[in-house]
Amino acid sequence: MSRVYNFSAGPSMLPLEVLEKAQAELLDYKGSGQSVMEMSHRSKVFDDIIKEAESLFRELMNIPDNYKVLFLQGGASTQFAAIPLNFMQKNKKADYIITGVWAKKAFQEAQKYGTPRAVASSADKTFSYIPKVSKEDIDPEADYVYYCMNNTIYGTKFPYIPETGNVPLIADISSCFLSEPLDVTKFAMVYGGAQKNVAPAGLVVAIIREDMLGNAADITPTMLNYKIQADADSLYNTPPCFTIYMCKLVLEWIKEQGGLEAIKANNVKKAGILYDFLDNSKLFKSVIPVEDRSLMNIPFITGNEELDAKFVKEATAAGFINIKGHRTTGGMRASCYNAMPIEGVEKLVEFMKEFEKANS
Repeated sequence: MSRVYNFSAGPSMLPLEVLEKAQAELLDYKGSGQSVMEMSHRSKVFDDIIKEAESLFRELMNIPDNYKVLFLQGGASTQFAAIPLNFMQKNKKADYIITGVWAKKAFQEAQKYGTPRAVASSADKTFSYIPKVSKEDIDPEADYVYYCMNNTIYGTKFPYIPETGNVPLIADISSCFLSEPLDVTKFAMVYGGAQKNVAPAGLVVAIIREDMLGNAADITPTMLNYKIQADADSLYNTPPCFTIYMCKLVLEWIKEQGGLEAIKANNVKKAGILYDFLDNSKLFKSVIPVEDRSLMNIPFITGNEELDAKFVKEATAAGFINIKGHRTTGGMRASCYNAMPIEGVEKLVEFMKEFEKANS
């Protein structure tokens, strides 16, 4: 078996141990005589799976009892509408911090349901930095403050959690989900698409403080009403059963690694290897300020589009796939999610050094 080093921003690589366990259980899950892909979501066997997944989330993330853990469908982008429909109802106002494409899309979607305000933005420099936002910047009448914690396309991550006073804070954590410890109690809601660090595509996990539930607009579609989903224990309709099962396997793997502190230490080491090279390279460079750099998504450029294209082509041929940068930024991007081994980053840097010698 020959496996490539997959630096995709998502869907991303999964831990090999997880894939092997899923393979072993594919035809017969724990003696049930059936695959998880085939079983009823109302069955006792699947009920155990989804409850185990929730329990592992609560354990690994220290989620308090007054928060609901929901397993949803529709991708993170569906939450762009669900969030204002559920929460922007009291004053019809919300503050959005715009640091990339996904926060911008969330802001635009919210404009259909109220009067959101862009309290800060880094669009002036192509989202290449994180703006500083203080409690004084927040509208005290806002129904919530929204931001995207890690910006997959641009390689930035908030180095701080915004202070919002009494205004509920909501974060899209899709591309840094489970990459390090997070104090859930500082948020009214965090949510993320699973296809980066959590599971294959098809699942969204939302962690919502209970007092936020029950105030959805009358026009809210049933499937987007978080209280209905919470009351049904994420089983209002058929959920993405196999993806939830894969999520459970990933959570078990994280626990086996030593939990989120150990995962963070590994991610810091991996990112450090690549950033150290970029900061000392004569050919490649990072364009993100040190304090705003993501551990998960690391964009870089040579400054020459033709050379960038040559690097992507040769890197792909060498087994470093999905290294091309997003179409809006160009250049390259190495997404080093939890499942990327240190060896993968080390070998990428070795390849970059050889490329630099040959093209300087």
